[in-house]
Amino acid sequence: MTSESSTSLKIRPFQPGDLSHLLRLNNAAVPAVNELTAEELLDLLNSALTCVVAVAGDEPGGFLLCVADGTDYQSRNYQWLSERFSNFAYTDRICVDETLRGQKIGDALYSALFEHLAGSGRSFVCEVNERPPNPGSLRFHKRLGFKEIGRADNGDKAVVYLKREPEPASDA
Repeated sequence: MTSESSTSLKIRPFQPGDLSHLLRLNNAAVPAVNELTAEELLDLLNSALTCVVAVAGDEPGGFLLCVADGTDYQSRNYQWLSERFSNFAYTDRICVDETLRGQKIGDALYSALFEHLAGSGRSFVCEVNERPPNPGSLRFHKRLGFKEIGRADNGDKAVVYLKREPEPASDA
């Protein structure tokens, strides 16, 4: 699951030395994602189906963390999806360094995820904040083939749930 583009962007699986970089990226992305402590992020990484990291230059500049269905993850959005679907890969968070946005890093992270899970039969699910609004993320996910499957208003946040059908097995 390692790929490289012409702009010296490398996509690879999470490595333990990435933790401090991913924590910085995560907490810089609040309120699009929830703020985490290093311990909370490490727990999430340890229970993840996969975490792919975009390395720009010599340090992580973005990441996508996915949780499988059937885990004991206590996120209300994950729980909503678990009550309605099975055999999925839940994008819990995707974060890209603000200085690297517009370079298709999110596309590269999702491409690596889709390739990694091709042929698994897993659909791809996520939610995007509607309050506070995150229209850029909603456009991004819809461009990647995600379709709206529901909404929830949780008082402090309102979200749109999205799903993309499973990626077929590659012919390679």
